[in-house]
Amino acid sequence: MLMLRYFCRFAALTLCLLLLKDDVHAQDVYAAWRSDWLKKAESYKPSLKETVKNPVGIVKIEKDASAFQGFKAVPAGSIAKLYNVTFNKNTSGTVVDFGEHLTGYCTITLKTRRNVMDAPLRLKLTFGEVPAEIATPFDPYPGSLSRAWLQDETVTVTVLPATITIPRRVAFRYLKIDWLGSSPGFEFGITGISVKATTSAKQTPPALAGSTPVIIKDIDRVGLNTLKECMQTVYEDGPKRDRRLWIGDTYLESLANSWSFHNDSLTKHCLYLLAGLANEDGILSADVFEAPVPQSHKTHLLDYCYLYNLALKEYVAATGDKQTGLDLWPVAKKQLDIARKYALPDGMMDYEKANREWWVFFDWKDGLDKQAPLQGITIFTLNQTYELAKMLGKQHEVADLPAFARKLKDAARKNMYDKQSGLFVSGKNKQVSYAGQAWMILAGVATKSEAQRALTALPTLNDAVRPGAPYMEHYYIAALIAAGLNIEAKQAVIDYWGAMVKKGADTFWEVYDPADEFKSPYGFFPVNSYCHAWSCTPVYFIRKYPDIFQR
Repeated sequence: MLMLRYFCRFAALTLCLLLLKDDVHAQDVYAAWRSDWLKKAESYKPSLKETVKNPVGIVKIEKDASAFQGFKAVPAGSIAKLYNVTFNKNTSGTVVDFGEHLTGYCTITLKTRRNVMDAPLRLKLTFGEVPAEIATPFDPYPGSLSRAWLQDETVTVTVLPATITIPRRVAFRYLKIDWLGSSPGFEFGITGISVKATTSAKQTPPALAGSTPVIIKDIDRVGLNTLKECMQTVYEDGPKRDRRLWIGDTYLESLANSWSFHNDSLTKHCLYLLAGLANEDGILSADVFEAPVPQSHKTHLLDYCYLYNLALKEYVAATGDKQTGLDLWPVAKKQLDIARKYALPDGMMDYEKANREWWVFFDWKDGLDKQAPLQGITIFTLNQTYELAKMLGKQHEVADLPAFARKLKDAARKNMYDKQSGLFVSGKNKQVSYAGQAWMILAGVATKSEAQRALTALPTLNDAVRPGAPYMEHYYIAALIAAGLNIEAKQAVIDYWGAMVKKGADTFWEVYDPADEFKSPYGFFPVNSYCHAWSCTPVYFIRKYPDIFQR
């Protein structure tokens, strides 16, 4: 009888465990697809093109109030000048210029010039994307991000000759070499420096029309360099810092890629990877890592979830690859739950609740009220996801989207459009912002004439909240084009990205505020990324709209 009782308890426990196991799997809405998505992500992972690059000369970093962030690089001799002299405390602080932004692995070759090396040799290497990064002391470090993102390395060598490859991948143009110590009387020299540069961009984009203005050609060239550097095995947001896959950057990079390098496998790799690493409730993580194994960061960023749908739709439209669209349709469809959760009965999005429960981003801009942008991007996403559904023959699964989008659109017009000023307002304080106008116009809330009136008025308003980074500037340009303000769109690209070119940009920057060159979301401008994915999109505009930009 006792054995029977134990057997019954064991059977009951086993049944509970089996039920619990089934319940766990039931909670993962992607359990049936996740493994396949990750396998496909791996199969589309691009190989990297490796190119050996050598420095072009030596420079001095000098103060110049008219230069970007107050410093400029001035030629100071050929690279042979470095290779043919003894390196010691008198040559410490030498800055090598590679002539272009590179992402890769740096190798330095050293040899003895005189006497015996009877003590270790120690050097400090500082890699910088812009001159001010080389000139600004990193310590004491005041930033909010990890100090380790700053690219300085200490190298200790015990035997010469030696060829040393820095294990860490770096992203830079300038390399400063400081002598930290060696034995008295011992002399050594640097005989070679090179970088094995990497990118997954392999095709050469077609040339622009001969009629293209020089400044537009320069903007396109720097944009292509930015995109190329960020195209590693994923669309990295920045090859110097973060070095991971974010949905928002993926959307913008994939747009530019579709009109330039056509590296479609990279886009597929990223879309499948994001899907395979989504949360078990079906909602996407905003960013993911590939190493040491694919894993998500569990970052909840509301507008980025929407942008996944836009990226998938644009990919299918650009390539005709419906199979990828069908594979990933469950993910796009699931992100719509966000809109349904926060839509109030009157058609307004519950911004206050969403902002409590999510990171609602839109821009690096303090004080930006995000009610209007949220309403706009939700409408835009509903419409674009329905277009994707029609491409895939899935519109019957989301038949409610057109009516849902119209309800939100009507609510936006009723509650956010100021007929007297012709502008969209956001929040309790009726804030007017570039972000609010852009997303309302892209969502189709404004008529074409209303859109033109709003966008024309914006630059005349001193209190309108301007974009804080190239990321939001992209959507402003897109809104100008949607409104038919083509001349204004072209001039806005020239004024914003062209200003970075004129200030010496090799690649476009994560943050650029013409009124504050030292602006940093992280409390220390050297930790900013000066080659950043979301800044590359002039490539998309210039090449998609040649009648606007190539004349």
